[in-house]
Amino acid sequence: MTKLFLQIIAGILGIFLATKFVPGVSLEIIPGQSSLFGIEFTADWQILVLVGCVLGLINFFLKPVLKIITLPLRMLTFGLFSLVINMGIIWVVDILFLELVISGIIPLFWTTVIIWLISLLLGLYQPRRRVLMEENAL
Repeated sequence: MTKLFLQIIAGILGIFLATKFVPGVSLEIIPGQSSLFGIEFTADWQILVLVGCVLGLINFFLKPVLKIITLPLRMLTFGLFSLVINMGIIWVVDILFLELVISGIIPLFWTTVIIWLISLLLGLYQPRRRVLMEENAL
């Protein structure tokens, strides 16, 4: 559960930073079309949270499956194919949401790097589970 929450936070924060610092990445409200299940989105932060949540969910559920499927390619490229997987996931999210505009491969690359770095930093935070030792009464 904690890992899912961290993936969603990384998605939201990564998209936010990419829209602020990467030229060619933006979130735009489309009047009359920015809605989901009848809920109208009128502010950028609402779209940001929705896109970040979907990106986090895809990273949590789909990315491990893609990593297993592409294991031979990742081994041949010494792990660099993981960058292609991440770029593909962000590209799919860009296609799913008309409000997220990533214009070109270079902004897509930098958006991927930003989200990867945030996921890496948040992954270092993961709280450790305490192992409870039971005493054996012999």
